[in-house]
Amino acid sequence: MLPERRSLSPSVAGLITACCLLPELAAAQGVLDDTEFSALLETRFGWETERDDLQFGEVIFTPEVNMDLGELLQLNGILRFRGDSEDRLEPGRPEEDNRDALSRRAFIGDDVDIELRELYLDIDLEEVFIRLGKQQVVWGEADGLKVLDVINPQSFREFILPEFEDSRIPLWSFNSEIPIGEDSLLQLLWIPDQTYDDIPEADAAFAFTAPRLVPALPAGTPLLGNEFRRPNSFVEDSDAGARFTTFLEGWELSANYFFHYSDRPVVRRSVEPGGIRLSQSYERTHLIGGSFNNAFADWVLRGEAGYSSDRFFITEEADDRDGVVESGEVSYVLGLDYQGFSDTLLSAQLFQSLITDYDEGIVQDQLETSATFLLERNFMNETLKLSLLVIQSLNLGDGVAQAELDYQFTSNVNLTLGADIFYGDEDGLYGQFRNRDRVTFGVTVGF
Repeated sequence: MLPERRSLSPSVAGLITACCLLPELAAAQGVLDDTEFSALLETRFGWETERDDLQFGEVIFTPEVNMDLGELLQLNGILRFRGDSEDRLEPGRPEEDNRDALSRRAFIGDDVDIELRELYLDIDLEEVFIRLGKQQVVWGEADGLKVLDVINPQSFREFILPEFEDSRIPLWSFNSEIPIGEDSLLQLLWIPDQTYDDIPEADAAFAFTAPRLVPALPAGTPLLGNEFRRPNSFVEDSDAGARFTTFLEGWELSANYFFHYSDRPVVRRSVEPGGIRLSQSYERTHLIGGSFNNAFADWVLRGEAGYSSDRFFITEEADDRDGVVESGEVSYVLGLDYQGFSDTLLSAQLFQSLITDYDEGIVQDQLETSATFLLERNFMNETLKLSLLVIQSLNLGDGVAQAELDYQFTSNVNLTLGADIFYGDEDGLYGQFRNRDRVTFGVTVGF
């Protein structure tokens, strides 16, 4: 039987049509000289050492177009075609109930998906800059973990292993930047796109199992249902935020505010005759925070902090009505970078998060601490780069180590060899994947 085919989402179908007609339309309007077409073709393989088998075998084609539409306008679009021979990272075709209709992917069979990654118009109105369309907005400067970088939801199909640029889910947004004086900038955001984190299904390679992420059901208790609700009002359920940045005596400082739905659903339980029923929904939160950085000779000191209201944490208390406890959460990161050695970057970070209204039943410590270490070293006139990132939980002792060698074979061909190693307590955020260690290899060709 032939696999069922899903129709293309409006955004994907529109961009495919535009990509086909764009050269013709551009030539007709005489703007082809102001249009740039480029593309990346990437082949990736991941060998899972515990299973002694392929975890993924991907071919990814990413075409991009940049078109100048006069002195004030520029149009940018990125499309991604991805095929995976193993279909273990996202088995089958995800329902994507967590995504807005205009941000969903299109699937061809179980192995190929097509996604509109970005499509935005840049408008330069003298001093005011506006970016309108599907885009990524980056707040914060932390490596490996996030404090302020919560504007875009994240795909967890490979947990936190990919670069943030690849794992963020771009959103349809209005993004404006307004200069204030000579050294300050005000950024205003409005995001009507109700798209949230991609959480792997239970049969996926990186399905969550840690108790802090997945509520435990009493042994032998039937699950009566699992209801899912997503906000869907274009205006009332929009996210909005503002960031003020300024330079003061060598310091770059920011003050951030974001009113949004938390991107990870809250899973509640209700005990009924005959079993337990689960419901998943998204909850509003206020994020208030800021960041700083400054350079001192070969050193860079940086940090960011944030307070989030109305967070929800899983509790083990059997008599708790819905299985979650509401509290605020304070998080911060301090980072120190050193570039005093030739062609080398050394970076260390300390993360902490504090649950402000702690309850003894919550399935994690009130104060959680993690540390990271990053080493980057260039060789052979910067054609060979070694990267090593270690993220360590100081509470449970689990963590992950990522190593990668990137070799620029020619000006448009890159070869990568990497390894991802998890370790520690299986109840930990990283230890839950301690049987998912893998070796990766990739070839990227630019056009």
